Amino acid sequence: MNLRLLACVMVVLATGSACAADGQKTRQAFRQMDQNGDRALQFTEIQAARAALFDRLDANRNGVLESSEAKAALQRVREGGRLQMATAEGLENKARWMDANGDGHITKAEFAQFIPDRLLRADSNGDRALSISELRALRQR
Repeated sequence: MNLRLLACVMVVLATGSACAADGQKTRQAFRQMDQNGDRALQFTEIQAARAALFDRLDANRNGVLESSEAKAALQRVREGGRLQMATAEGLENKARWMDANGDGHITKAEFAQFIPDRLLRADSNGDRALSISELRALRQR
């Protein structure tokens, strides 16, 4: 398993539209993730979206993200022109954080439970939810 590549896919794809460049796509993704309609993204809603993303990435449905699946996802992102740059060291660290049991594999549970630091920091009031104003501030960083 190439944890660096997998982490890159996670960073680029998995934070649920907070980084989306297109405003309309951002609003649409927000509405889809905001399951209770309270105009805030609860961390549980983000985790549910990440679990759904994992299902799309896990092409062979074995419950583990493999290097080939990560490569295919990364290629789709590159083709769509949505690739964001990140340092290799930072990507490896994110993969290690996701791999909670340290076995070198990232399972659906590990992938879904992981809330990126960027989103944790954006939760300025500590309520484990991102309000619209917190998301706007995140986009401006």
